Amino acid sequence: MIDQQTASVDINFIRDMLKKNKGKMKLSLSVCAHCSLCAESCFLFNAHHQDPKYMPSYKFIHSIGTLYKKKGKVDRSMLEEMSINIWERCVLCTRCYCPFGIDIPSMIALARSICRSQGVFPRYD
Repeated sequence: MIDQQTASVDINFIRDMLKKNKGKMKLSLSVCAHCSLCAESCFLFNAHHQDPKYMPSYKFIHSIGTLYKKKGKVDRSMLEEMSINIWERCVLCTRCYCPFGIDIPSMIALARSICRSQGVFPRYD
């Protein structure tokens, strides 16, 4: 039995998931103006003394943005680093508001799906 922590990443599967959502990802990433207005509606951003790592745009860009830019060619350590943004710094409450219409929660949910498909997700033992 292969330990999920040391198992390799299925890049082709990740690429397929990205390909299915390419249009929405590409548009979202190109529309983001890095204006930080989404942060105003994020209670975690405010609860963590406005730490930029809790901004919805930061979480979106450092998860889906990374996957898109690298065309799915990521390793397990990158997915594990990404998982901090998408699980520990986001509860998918859907409160984040983007004035440009980016559906940030759906992008973070996609990143979660990709990580989960590779066995990278929080474990509460």
